[in-house]
This record gives sequence, structure tokens and C-alpha cells, in this order.
Amino acid sequence: MSSPTGREGVCLRPAGACGAKFRGKGADVGDGVRASVQVVVEHELATVLDRLDVGVFALDGQERIVWANAASLAFLSCSAPEVVGRDLRAVHHPDSPQVPLPRTYGKGVGTALAPPGDRTWLARGDGSPLAVRWFPLPLRPEAECGVRLRAFDTDEEATRSRSAGRAVSTRALSERDRLALLADTTAQLINNIDVDESLRRVVRLMLPRLADWAVVDLITETGAVNRSLVVYAHTGGLEVREDLQGPMPPVPASSPMPLSKALRGVASTLAGPRTYDVPPDTAVAVEQRKLFAATGIETAVIAPVKGPSEVLGAITLGRTTGEEPFTPADLGLLEDIGRRVGIALENARHYQRQRQIAATMQRYLLPQLPRLTGVEMTVRYLPAPDASHVGGDWYDAFALPNGDTALVIGDVVGHDLEAAAGMAQLRNMLRAYAWAQDDAPHRTVERLDRAMGHITDVSMATLVLARLTTDPAGRRGLRWTNAGHPPPLLLDSAGGGRFLDEGRAILLGASADHPRSEALVDLPPGSTLLFYTDGLIESRRQPLDIGLKRLSEDAAELNPRQLDDFVDQLLARSRPADNDDDVALLAIRIPRAQDSAPEAFAP
Repeated sequence: MSSPTGREGVCLRPAGACGAKFRGKGADVGDGVRASVQVVVEHELATVLDRLDVGVFALDGQERIVWANAASLAFLSCSAPEVVGRDLRAVHHPDSPQVPLPRTYGKGVGTALAPPGDRTWLARGDGSPLAVRWFPLPLRPEAECGVRLRAFDTDEEATRSRSAGRAVSTRALSERDRLALLADTTAQLINNIDVDESLRRVVRLMLPRLADWAVVDLITETGAVNRSLVVYAHTGGLEVREDLQGPMPPVPASSPMPLSKALRGVASTLAGPRTYDVPPDTAVAVEQRKLFAATGIETAVIAPVKGPSEVLGAITLGRTTGEEPFTPADLGLLEDIGRRVGIALENARHYQRQRQIAATMQRYLLPQLPRLTGVEMTVRYLPAPDASHVGGDWYDAFALPNGDTALVIGDVVGHDLEAAAGMAQLRNMLRAYAWAQDDAPHRTVERLDRAMGHITDVSMATLVLARLTTDPAGRRGLRWTNAGHPPPLLLDSAGGGRFLDEGRAILLGASADHPRSEALVDLPPGSTLLFYTDGLIESRRQPLDIGLKRLSEDAAELNPRQLDDFVDQLLARSRPADNDDDVALLAIRIPRAQDSAPEAFAP
């Protein structure tokens, strides 16, 4: 097709690539209309890109230029046929430094976004060099549709310097580029509590724009030093050098060598092989000498990684033979990056400590199960992915004075350590009430509801309190009441199942005077009873009924399995992927005699 400017070009959407689907009301638009609309859309898109003041190339999956906007052709003094169809590398000037092409969004160290300001040289139509800086127009992996856009702006100062015979730095950043890099560093680190991923994200921004090597040494919470990440930038991408990672000697107390000073948070320093070409004063200096020898680093800058309250490590950036040396001007930039990394790592460590405390607290609050004759029982608790979402869910099971067994599943409103503490208060009160007086479950919950607002910190909660009973003939039954909680699921040995919706009333804390009721059901041999919290069924993307239906179907299919395997598989299948809540689960099974036929529930 021809572009809107009259230049010969190609379709911005290669054959077979994805495109918008246009639908009319009640039926698909015809193929001819859809094709016409697509042509109009591509025409308008090309018009918009042609009006930009920066160059834009559209590339296919092999990095071939399939379209170029007007600004890019003007910068290069070329026509579209001279550019379209060529590999992007072919339009680089022969003397251009080997800077990796801008990279797309993706996973892994080697597929990061290109840092802002990647400078290289393109060849004009007359062969003269043109300094440009790339910047990415990224697509998410799921949005990839055959064409990717690469934008660039000219670096007129560098072009003039080269024309005048002056040396041009390929890695010097303008003030705008420095601010953009710091902003991108902050954006990559914010809200990220994965230490390893935080480090990798920062390294992706710095390499190869600033250096060929990045080395991150971290001080653990016990004071040990670990070389946590070593990454090398080559023309094929970024490579993690695990062979250079590992434990390091302890931080020296007074060594004046650059890495030792950085690990103490004293200062950032320029360094090179000659820095360590002296008798080593510490084991850290020995390791640094080995690093420089193994990597070929000729010039380096080393800065502390400092959080608000502690030194967490050091970052080393290195350039190899033939590269321009680092200068004191580079120290400030790396110090700023190190401070941002330090804040993120200190936050991540705080998060991990909070999560460990919450998980430990939850583990000690959840009870040991009683031993029951003739009944299988198992429980599970899965903490929330986010440390701030740990605490509210619980299960309980304990023997009562008359020989019955109390079964409880509950959820305190809130997702933090306060919710966990409130859960402990509520659980202990419920245990005391259930043990002290031989009341029906709904009477016990009524008493708990009246007292909760006066002697606990819990504002609202849901729970199911049940009594597992045994009659003189050995038949099992269940009496229960439900205070606003998801209904228990009862399965029979023949594969049938139903939710126990009876005995339901409002949640605790909503109205202490609201009357409650209880329900009863027989538990024939071979039946399985499942209590669970809403983390097993709730999703932001679907109604609660869908989650309940999925749980019922999965449970029916998995019911023939052994009880422990049953609950493990059920958690894996039924818990929605987008659910960020914790999950508590309690399951019991009434064994069936080997020679008896499957029994269904009594109506």
C-alpha cells in the first residue's frame, strides 16, 4: 500500500498478525466492510506517525524495517524504498559502537526495556553518520501482533562534534537522560518486594547503557556478605554470570579499598585493575582482584546501597578494554541509584520480616487436631501472597465434655496482624463458651455475638460452628449454625454433593440481637464434609456463585482420592489465581466399610 504521504511502503499490519475485530450489533460485520475499516485505521495510524517529530520504524519479528515515518526518512535523507525491507542493523553506520538494539518488554534479564538515551550512529543516504538516541515504544507480550515500533531522536550535538573531529562519548547521559533513568529506576522498584527481581530490574536499566558489567554485593541480615548478582552485557543481550556469584568475605572494619568503603557506607569511588594491583589488605580485596581479572573490567565505579537506616551492600559498574573511563560525574548518578535500591531492599526486608512474624503467629494460633475414632480429619492453611493480608482466617476442632466434637471455620474482617490477634481472641472465647455450657451451636454463637463487641477488638467476623455427634448406634450427624460464612460442602460416597445452606444468619457484629437457628444432617459412611473460607472461592473477575459451582464440581471429581490428597488437589484447582486472601480449610470423612454399598444422603 502507499502511505498517506505518497511514499511507497508496506501495510503496518503484516499478513496473519493480530488486528482489531469490528463487530456490528448482533452479528459480525462483513469481510469486505471489515477490510475497508482496517485500511482506514492503518491509513490514520500512518498519518499520525508521519506527523511526529521523531523517527519511527515499524519492524517485523526478524527486525526488518517494514515501514518508516516521514521524520525518519528526513533524518536519514533517504526514500522509503532505500530503507523498507532492510535489517535494522543494516542502517547503522559501519563505525557505530556495538550497542544492543532496543529490546522489548519481556521476562528474564535479557529481554528488558531499552534504557532511555541509548546512543548509536545511523548511516545517512550519503553514508555520513547521524547520532541518534533510541527510546522504546513497548508492547506487552500478550499484545504482540507482528509489528513493533522503534522510535529515535537525533543527537545533533554529538553529530556536530564528530563532524568537527572531536571525541564523542557513547555513554554520557544528558541531564534529561539522567533524570529519566532515575525515574525509571524508582518506577521499577516501587511496590516490588521481591529482592532478586528488584536487583534484576535495576540492572536491566543500567546495562548496556552505562556499563558492560554490573555487580551487586549485599549484606545479609546476619551481617554476611553475598555477591548476589553479576551480569554481563554483550551484543546478544544480558547474561547472568552465576559462576562469579556467591559468598564473600566479611566487611573489613577499616580498609581504604573502594569496595570495602562502599560496604561500610563510607563513600563511592572510582576503581580499576591498578587499584587492586597492590598487596591485598583484606580478603575482600582478593576477591575484587579476581573479579577484575575474570571480567576484563578496566574502569569501574563503586557505590554503597544504603537504606534509610542501614547499609545493605554495594553496586559496581564496570567497562571493559577500549571503553571510555568513568569520571567523578558518574559517582553521583550511581549513588542516587544505590539510594533508591537501598530503600527498596530495606522495604522488602521489612516486608519479609512482617510476613514471617505474621505466618509464625498464625501457625502458633492454629490448633492441633483432636484424635477421633472412626473419623478422618485434615486441615490446611495457606497464607496470603501479601504479608499485609495474613491473619484473619482460622479453623478449630476440639472435644466437648459430652463426647461431641466442635468444628469451627471462621474469618475475622481485616487482613493484618490485628486481624490475627482478633482471631485469637474470638477463637478462645468461642472455645470457652462451647466447653462451659452444653448449648446448641446457635445459642453459643448468639452469646459470642453479644459479648464480642465489648471484650474483643473484633468489629465483624463470619464463622460456622458445628457439633459432630454420634448416636448410640454409632451413626454420625452434624448440628451447625452459620454466621454469614460460605456454606459447608457435603459429599456422599456416590459422587453427589450439596452445600449446607440451612441454619444461616447474618455475620457476627452486624446485629447482636438478631435471632439465629441451627440445622441437622446425617453423615452416612463414605461422606466427606468440607469447611472453608472465602479465599478458596472468591475472585474479582467472577460472581461468587461461579466460585461455589467450581468448588462443587472439583470436589465431586476429586472425592474418590484419599482425604489429604483430596484437599491438596482441591486447593490447587479451585482457588482463583487472582485471589490475594488467605485460606483455611477443614475436612472430615466418615469411613465406609469395605463391603458396604455407597450410601446417599437422607432427604
